[in-house]
Amino acid sequence: REENMTQISLNMFQTAAIAMMLFVLGRFLTNRVEFLRKCCIPAPVVGGLIFAIVHLCLYLGGIVEFTFDSNVKDFFMTLFFTSVGYTACFRLLKKGGKKVITFLLVAIVMVCLQNVLSSILAGVFGWDLRLGLCTGSIPMVGGHGTPGSYGPLMEGMGIESANVIAIAAATYGLVAGSLMGGPTARGIINKYNLKSTESETGVELNDMSAADREKAERVDVDAFTNAAILLIVASGLGTLLTAALNGIEINIGNFHFSFTFPTYIGAMLIAAVIRNFCDAKHIVMPSRALDLWGNVSLSIFLAIALMSVALWQLASVAVAMIAMLAAQTIMMYFYARFVVFNIMGSDYEAAVMTAAFCGFGMGATPNAMANMQAVTKRFGPAPQAYFVVPLVGSLFIDFFNGLIITGFLNVLPIFG
Repeated sequence: REENMTQISLNMFQTAAIAMMLFVLGRFLTNRVEFLRKCCIPAPVVGGLIFAIVHLCLYLGGIVEFTFDSNVKDFFMTLFFTSVGYTACFRLLKKGGKKVITFLLVAIVMVCLQNVLSSILAGVFGWDLRLGLCTGSIPMVGGHGTPGSYGPLMEGMGIESANVIAIAAATYGLVAGSLMGGPTARGIINKYNLKSTESETGVELNDMSAADREKAERVDVDAFTNAAILLIVASGLGTLLTAALNGIEINIGNFHFSFTFPTYIGAMLIAAVIRNFCDAKHIVMPSRALDLWGNVSLSIFLAIALMSVALWQLASVAVAMIAMLAAQTIMMYFYARFVVFNIMGSDYEAAVMTAAFCGFGMGATPNAMANMQAVTKRFGPAPQAYFVVPLVGSLFIDFFNGLIITGFLNVLPIFG
């Protein structure tokens, strides 16, 4: 069947065009379908998932398979996280620094629980206990990037099918995390009647003069141009910083660890440095324009990410894997709803972080940001959440996840 299947490869312009049409479709549906609107399902997720389902049907029918250019997706993903970096001011850090540590600790506990649960279920179904990790934090917290590293590594250790199972689980997590976060946060917000109390851009404007406040909020050609310059320059410099960070290695006895950071982490850090330099020099940044650029970039990126999901990778998995992923989903819901929300403060910011936690705990940090965007679009801004989540999700948790996975890979053979 695959030999007779038509293969269509789309370049970056065609990929972006389809993504935008899917975003328009998703926005149309979320504005008119009450269930989607109330549950805060992101518009690009709706449109992208519809395309993924249609693509699955075409693939299973042996008709056509699409491949997409990933450059445009990576470009807009980097622009979005660069815009997030420009929100990281020291004043906000003073307010939310403790929450960064708390959120990180909560995430570390979740990583451990995911791997314990997956290992136990692997034993129940007669799998190699280490293979169970391919439905644990490798694909869940790790997204699609970590399976790309650990899948081949585990197969080299003699653990068969590790790569395909991890990638399939990451695909499931990407979809599940996107669908779970919004409804979970909405339920919390409505139950406790929570309200946002922050400014729309997430920037503290109360200590600004009226003229500076107006300049920061301005949306015109000059503001958009300046915002584009800031984003592109920080993104370019960030690639050099990311390359330097990824070259760091730790060797302690028999322990060896190489840092692997996502491509956008350097851009985020460069943007944060520029932001705080401007604050120190009392230079007013086009905050509102940066925020709008970020929202547009996220929508484009997420539409491409969801429409590129190969759902047929899930269609071929065993019943055991489906049960294991269902168990991970149930655990994530209860952990996010009752542990994350309460520990992070039981307020509106905590509710938004709960939605985000579902996103990056089941898929990837961009899912978390999309979940937050959908919630804040309806209920109001949550600047502390926008600061805490990407910092933990894209920087710290990847490091600890790698250490924990390595520990499990070395310890589990003792029990199995």
